[in-house]
Amino acid sequence: MTDQELGLQDKKTDKELYTYQKGAIDQIFEKFDTAPDNHHLLYQLPTGGGKTVIFSEMVRQYLKNHQKKVLVMTHRVELCKQTSTMLTNFGVTNKVVDSKANLDDQQDYSCYVAMVETLNNRLNDDKLDISDVGLVIIDEAHYNSFTKLFKFFENSFILGVTATPLSSNKDLPMKDNYNELIAGESIEALIENEFLARAEVFQYDMGLTSLEIGSNGDYTVKSSEDLYTSPAMLEKTLDAYKKHSNNKKALIFNNGINTSIMVYHTFKEAGLPVMHLDNTATKKQRKQILKWFKETPNAILTSVSILTTGFDEPTIDTIILNRATKSLTLYYQMIGRGSRILNNKSKFTVIDLGNNYHRFGPWGADLDWGAIFRSPNYYMDRLKDDETIESEFKHVMSDELREEFSDSEEVYFDIKQVYKDATFSGESSKVVLERSIEQHARICVENSEDVYDALALAKMLGEDIDARIEVYAKCISKSTYNFIKWLRDDYRKKLNSYLRQNFDEVFEDIHGHPPEE
Repeated sequence: MTDQELGLQDKKTDKELYTYQKGAIDQIFEKFDTAPDNHHLLYQLPTGGGKTVIFSEMVRQYLKNHQKKVLVMTHRVELCKQTSTMLTNFGVTNKVVDSKANLDDQQDYSCYVAMVETLNNRLNDDKLDISDVGLVIIDEAHYNSFTKLFKFFENSFILGVTATPLSSNKDLPMKDNYNELIAGESIEALIENEFLARAEVFQYDMGLTSLEIGSNGDYTVKSSEDLYTSPAMLEKTLDAYKKHSNNKKALIFNNGINTSIMVYHTFKEAGLPVMHLDNTATKKQRKQILKWFKETPNAILTSVSILTTGFDEPTIDTIILNRATKSLTLYYQMIGRGSRILNNKSKFTVIDLGNNYHRFGPWGADLDWGAIFRSPNYYMDRLKDDETIESEFKHVMSDELREEFSDSEEVYFDIKQVYKDATFSGESSKVVLERSIEQHARICVENSEDVYDALALAKMLGEDIDARIEVYAKCISKSTYNFIKWLRDDYRKKLNSYLRQNFDEVFEDIHGHPPEE
């Protein structure tokens, strides 16, 4: 679509919509006019695209043209309040049905906003009259908590809205509860037309095979906490922030309260302005923390999953995924928190410490939501598992170590490819490590004046050696702890021996003259 078609030039106030939002409303109302009264329609639009604006205008138009009522359902208190406020801004008088609501005046309202659990209790107690509800709107429709209420609305048109039409429970696909999907503007289109900021991703290759998958299909909090609270991991999180986002506003997502608290202490000890927020905070504490986060330019807020929905803070510059997830929805929700545009903000930073980019691809990739809606298992089953992801990692020297080898044009050695070539040629697998040792020796000599320099450089290659041994062990399908330990020790001895015996010869081969005496 062109800028004009998307409505980039349109002025937007509380009651004015962009062209793509108007187009979505027209599409949905067309279905409303032609489909059966009890049709279930799902509408997909990225976080930041204005789903609440769209359905608020829909409610306004629906109430104007129909003699029936509207019910909007949310799954969180914050969303309930935000939705009610937005509807009010669109001139729709509404009644919030929460646990404290007095329903004696319910007949005075034609629009209700309710949280799913409260609504379920009120309906089971027969406290709310829904006989005249013609349109039901479900926000964040991918959550399965809503489906238990469908039985109350067998004669109503149900509109579910979500950024990711993938059910939170893989055993209860959305296609079982919705007749069809309408996909809205893509993330890329919204970025191109300056409705969303572009993500700049810094991806860290993480070893996650220790993580366990729970009954909900995602990584367990326990196994995540064990990995992400280790001193090495906490240091990596801090270093990643300092390297890619130092002195910038950041929101950190963790899988577990203990991890978030440990991150808080790590950042605090480093002298950084940081606070921790989880669902045990009181309303007053939460309000104070979010106010501080909004008003402090370089604030860092570490949290669990409490801020994945219903939280908009356009001043966020960096999102740190200090966790792994197998949920595409959660991946999009977390990154989406940084995508709001603001003044000069046209891009934001994502630091991924959970291999999520490797698992799902880039945020804003051209996903076929229609295909995912129709065949969710086909999509999920094709995602790479952790072992496959990690087998494709290319070990890269740290910047500091690479400086020690600055005279070498290339320091990488592809163990996997050399193994493939060797086995194809009928050679023993032992030649793989022999050739690796020769390459390590060569880069040591390239950056040395004498054998003692070379031996000192070889000592620095521990991490690089261990990474090569790990890949080699996987190639030969032999990875017991004792065997790998022996390989590591043996490799180091042979590298040192090779350098002592062959330094002069390799030096002359590189430089065209022997080393100076």
